[in-house]
Amino acid sequence: MEKAKINIRQLFVMIVLFELGSSLLIPPGAMAGRDAWLAILLGCAAGLIPYYIYQGLYQYYPENSPKGYLNDLLGKKLSWIISFIYILYFAYIAARVLRDFGEMLLTFAYEDTPIIVVNALLVIVCLYAVKKGIEVLARASELLFGAVLLLGVTGLILIIASGSIDIHYLKPVLADGIAPVFRAVFSQTMYVPFGELVLFVVIFPSLNDRKGVKKAGMLAIGLSGILIALSSAVNISVLDVDIMVRSQFPLLSTIRTIKVAEFLDRLDVFFMLGLIIGGFVKVSLFLYAVVIGASTLFKVKNPSQIAMPIGCVVLVLSITIATNISEHLNEGLNVVPLYIHLPFQVLFPLLLFLLAVMKNRKKKKNKPAEKNRQ
Repeated sequence: MEKAKINIRQLFVMIVLFELGSSLLIPPGAMAGRDAWLAILLGCAAGLIPYYIYQGLYQYYPENSPKGYLNDLLGKKLSWIISFIYILYFAYIAARVLRDFGEMLLTFAYEDTPIIVVNALLVIVCLYAVKKGIEVLARASELLFGAVLLLGVTGLILIIASGSIDIHYLKPVLADGIAPVFRAVFSQTMYVPFGELVLFVVIFPSLNDRKGVKKAGMLAIGLSGILIALSSAVNISVLDVDIMVRSQFPLLSTIRTIKVAEFLDRLDVFFMLGLIIGGFVKVSLFLYAVVIGASTLFKVKNPSQIAMPIGCVVLVLSITIATNISEHLNEGLNVVPLYIHLPFQVLFPLLLFLLAVMKNRKKKKNKPAEKNRQ
């Protein structure tokens, strides 16, 4: 593992930007209709459980990399296979997020540009940050965090000032009952974006203080959940639920409705900067996890040596995972959560956590027995 260190504040900032990432661009929970904001809040609450598991594993093995405690819990052979599968998972999700932002740039700014060119430019920037290491990425996140919050507050003020919000579009709440909301929670919002924090098991060993991990993470999840739910509620109250569901990128469609004093309009390009920042942090962290994981697994002394080949693989994968944006969005919202996210984010980490709990209890029981023998 890289011997860099980050602090709890930087962890908090990275989690918030990571969570906002593609979730502002493509809000989860659309299947709940006008109650999507509620599905996001409930998904946020449910997402606290997986995070408790991730940081719990770290607390049991604070000095070890994920590969280290996998060796302890599963044995070397099985842990190698599981680690390799997780590397593939992180690379796949990195490609999906990269495709999200590539499609956004094509739709709103570079209509005649091949998607491979746009995605390649994004990957180059992310690879530069990855090669500089987690400390540089954490500091960059701190600097960019303020810019994202400023853009968000400015956007909300301008939307309110333009008179686009109609609160009646949010009513009636739970018109179809609670079932669609729970369906959205357990098939979408619990996993994207909150369950994706499984990535941070790779980041935790770089912390200089493990005591505040649980508190900082849960506060970050709560803040990001509120911000994503607020964004979803604003989208619905401006566009109405039918238009929001049909829109590929609802937030940018909402921003386009801003018109203040007959001259302040067409601000979607300006607010794309905030979205790109979130995408940069999210893709960079996934690439970092792949690079560190692969270097640990294959015993590469200098992880930066394999950053470029891995970036090229993710770039090619981002182009080939879907033939068009409709197929990409359908796969990401309806297939990936249950068949890929559920086992990687919930089931397998839960199994590891239970094994760690049992092993730790066994160690505690054996210690008094050893003392008595002495």
